[in-house]
Amino acid sequence: MSIFERYLTLWVALCIVVGVALGHAFPAVFHAVGAMEVAKVNVPVAVLIWLMIVPMLVKIDFASLGQVREHWRGIGVTLFINWAVKPFSMALLGWLFVGYLFRPYLPADQISSYIAGLIILAAAPCTAMVFVWSHLTKGEPHFTLSQVALNDVIMVVAFAPIVGLLLGLSAITVPWDTLAISVVLYIVVPVIFAQVLRRSLLSQGEAALAGLLRTLQPLSLVALLATLVLLFGFQGEQILAQPAVIAMLAVPILIQVYLNSGLAYLLNRIAGEQHCVAGPSALIGASNFFELAVAAAISLFGFNSGAALATVVGVLIEVPVMLSVVWIVNRSKDWYERGAGETPTKPVEAKP
Repeated sequence: MSIFERYLTLWVALCIVVGVALGHAFPAVFHAVGAMEVAKVNVPVAVLIWLMIVPMLVKIDFASLGQVREHWRGIGVTLFINWAVKPFSMALLGWLFVGYLFRPYLPADQISSYIAGLIILAAAPCTAMVFVWSHLTKGEPHFTLSQVALNDVIMVVAFAPIVGLLLGLSAITVPWDTLAISVVLYIVVPVIFAQVLRRSLLSQGEAALAGLLRTLQPLSLVALLATLVLLFGFQGEQILAQPAVIAMLAVPILIQVYLNSGLAYLLNRIAGEQHCVAGPSALIGASNFFELAVAAAISLFGFNSGAALATVVGVLIEVPVMLSVVWIVNRSKDWYERGAGETPTKPVEAKP
C-alpha cells in the first residue's frame, strides 16, 4: 500500500476542511459548479465518479460473472439488509432521535420533514460509489457489480412503496428522470466504456492492461478526494450556518450505517460466506444512492426543506463514514475468516 493510500483518512479530513473553507470563501464558484446538473445529477461529480470507478470496472472479466452464483448467501444477506432492515431501522432511529431526544433543540416546524428526509435517504441503496469501497476491501468485483445492478432493478419497483408506507403518504413522486439518468450515467455507460477499453488493451497483451491500471489507480483516489472537496464546498455555508442541526441529523445516520453494515457482516460470517463477499455486502448495506435521495426530498418537500437538508447530511458523511467501515472490515479479516470457517488467504484480486 502506498503512503498516499495508507494515510487516506488524513487526506479525507483535510479535504473536508478545505471543502468547507472554500465553500464559505467562494460561494459563487461552488454555486456555479453545483448548478451544472441534469435532472438533479451534478455533472462534475459524475465525471469524478467515473474516474473513481472505471479502474475497478476495467478489472472485471464479464465472462466470469457466472461465478456470482456461488455467492448466493451474500446476495441474500445484502438484499435482506437493503430492503427489509435499512429503511425501517432508519425510520425507527429518526423517530427516536429527531422526533424525541433532539426535538427540543430542533426547529419544531421541521421535525417531520427531517424524519422524512432520513427515511428517503435509507430507502435508496448505493450505486457507483460502492465500487470504490469494495476495491479498498479487496472485495469480489463480480459480486459487487451484480449486487449493484440487482439493487437498481429492485429500486425501480420498491422505492416508492417503501417511502410511501413509512411516510404515510398515498402517493410518492419519484424523480424517475434522476433515477434513470443516474443509473445510466454511473453504471451502464462506465461499464460499457470499461469493457471496451479492457478488450482493446487485452488485444495488445495483459501487460498493456496492467500498465494502464497502475496509471489509473492513483487518479482514482485523487478523484475521490476531489469529490469530497466539492460535496463539502457545495454545503460550506450551510454547515457553518447551522452546525448543531447537521450534527444532530448525523447521529441517526451514523448509527444506521454501523448497525446495517455490522449486521450484514455478521450474517455473512454466520452463513459461511467468503470475506471478499462479506466486505462489499456490508458496504452495500450501509451506503446510499444520495443523488436519488436528494432529488426525491426536493421534489416532495422543496429545496429549503428539512428533508432536503437531512439527505444532504447523508451525502456529507458518506465518504468519511464508509472509509471507517472499510477500515473495520479490513482489520477484522482474520477474525471473520476464523468464524466463517475460511482458511485465511491473501486478498482475492480480479483477473486482469
